[in-house]
Amino acid sequence: MGIENFGKVAFTTETKAADFVSYLEKGQVMTTRCKRCGTATFPPKMDCPSCMSSEVEWVEVTKPGKLATYTLVTYGPTGFEDDQPYTLGLADFGDFRMFGRICPDLAKTPAEIKVGMAVRVVAVKLANGHVAYEFQKA
Repeated sequence: MGIENFGKVAFTTETKAADFVSYLEKGQVMTTRCKRCGTATFPPKMDCPSCMSSEVEWVEVTKPGKLATYTLVTYGPTGFEDDQPYTLGLADFGDFRMFGRICPDLAKTPAEIKVGMAVRVVAVKLANGHVAYEFQKA
């Protein structure tokens, strides 16, 4: 499977990091880390943005992060017009930050969402057969 199975709407069919979707299908949320300089990046990149090396490895995101900020989306961009409202968050995992949806169950009670709260990222299967990831309370 390739990147065309990622997310609600796939806007591209090619990427050097298509294995990201294969890992999600196995229930693993992965990112890449440069073997040369140690820079971790999300979304996964097969070429390090710091040192330009192509020597990268896949690493699983298993430790909790901290919610840095979040927003309620009430106007959906192309492909998401019928999906709002939904909550997006930016979580800090120490050596990289990750942008993603906050679990719909948690988003139903917005008072529980707090900047600084511990979150974990999990792979999810969508109704259309695609895969994605979301933040859940840790």
